[in-house]
Amino acid sequence: MVDIDAAIGYVMAHGDPVERARLSYLRTGQPATPEIIDRLSDGQMVEGGWPASADGQVPSVDASCFRLSELDDLGGLRAGPVAERALHWLAGAQRPDGTWQEHESLAGEAPAWAMPGDPEATLYLTSVAGFWLTAAAVETDPYQTRGRYNDVLARAAGFVASQLRPDGSWPSFLAAGWHAAGLLHQQQYFYESSRVQIVLGERLPDMAPADVAAMAAALRRVNLGDDWLLRNARKRLGETQRSDGGWDSNEGPIFDVNVTLTALRACR
Repeated sequence: MVDIDAAIGYVMAHGDPVERARLSYLRTGQPATPEIIDRLSDGQMVEGGWPASADGQVPSVDASCFRLSELDDLGGLRAGPVAERALHWLAGAQRPDGTWQEHESLAGEAPAWAMPGDPEATLYLTSVAGFWLTAAAVETDPYQTRGRYNDVLARAAGFVASQLRPDGSWPSFLAAGWHAAGLLHQQQYFYESSRVQIVLGERLPDMAPADVAAMAAALRRVNLGDDWLLRNARKRLGETQRSDGGWDSNEGPIFDVNVTLTALRACR
């Protein structure tokens, strides 16, 4: 069983002001102050996205989706100029075939999952961008009756569905799976989404804690996830929680607080 109190204590002891504000929102639903939102908006480019690095000259799909996830943890996805500008840029950055790719100028610094022109990166970025546009649509209209980003999401889901293998697996990175499942389900690709979730369940025992937390939090974010998958994910998080209340990041101790916040979101 996950020790929620220990996880909260870990974030309070080790988190920065933005991370503690994210914890407050998760616990109380109290939106962040304008000062905290301003911290996240730092570096937002005139186009609406964020660059991949502090001195970047073009907005990055991957970096912008990460910032949207942070805004979401502060209640900032539902309204406000920072999120609206970012979402507008993200929707406009979609390619005619329904995909997203990073700008070619980022090839020299991009990680594998964001490499311009790489098919695996294209599927990953399309799944992630589609997921966050879906989350924004669900936030403002849970039943999506007003069709926010409808055409953009329909094209994205069509591409993602076309890339799935017959067994429900996907030719891309692990994280593409849970983002794709949320996008596909909301676009009524119910069979395809279910197949992806089955594959995620099969891979769950070998997932790192950070991936388990991210998967469960993402599926819950868009009101998705079979009980068996989320139940097993929470069990796995209970087994991998450290004695200090936190969880290990895939990217080093500096990101452990972020993973712990994600686990709290998955389990709340």
